[in-house]
Amino acid sequence: MTDTRTLEVDAVAPTTPAAPTSPVTASPVIASPVPVGRPTADGVEDTDLGRLLTAFRLMQMQHARVLHHESVARGLNATDSRFVFFLAAADGEGVTPKQSGEYLELSTGAMTSAIDRLEKRGHLERRPNPDDRRSILIHLTASGAAVAQQIGARYAAAFREVTTPEERQPLADALARLGDALERRSGVHAGASA
Repeated sequence: MTDTRTLEVDAVAPTTPAAPTSPVTASPVIASPVPVGRPTADGVEDTDLGRLLTAFRLMQMQHARVLHHESVARGLNATDSRFVFFLAAADGEGVTPKQSGEYLELSTGAMTSAIDRLEKRGHLERRPNPDDRRSILIHLTASGAAVAQQIGARYAAAFREVTTPEERQPLADALARLGDALERRSGVHAGASA
């Protein structure tokens, strides 16, 4: 039996989506923000762009679901996991609470709560900042690095499943360019894009 669902996604998928009740055997269809088959501003039909936007929105939804479920399985929320990934990307250099708050778009109070929560679970630690005695640096512990590795392994497995080794670098380049283009159009400052 084929389960086809029609979903409309007008914004980034919620961070706490409901768990699916049954496996989906056919790809859900998401209403495209670009009318497929109609001329664009330059008068050219752009069905490929419509399909690309639909695929991107579906991927956003699936990403939110995976991040939510993987986070909950580890007693975290999706923001905590995003913070762990941000720290993992710092390659042991550590980041300030201010940098973390800008990246996660959290207030100072919310950032402090996140740091306290993850420190209590043993996933990160505060260390003095050698460049500024008034500041601290946040570092992952071995436990936090394991969380980043475990959740990251889910994404790595999905990429391995759908791409050949030769396709990965061009896809990574395209995704990086897309991220840069979205950042330019969103008003997000460069310091928050790390």
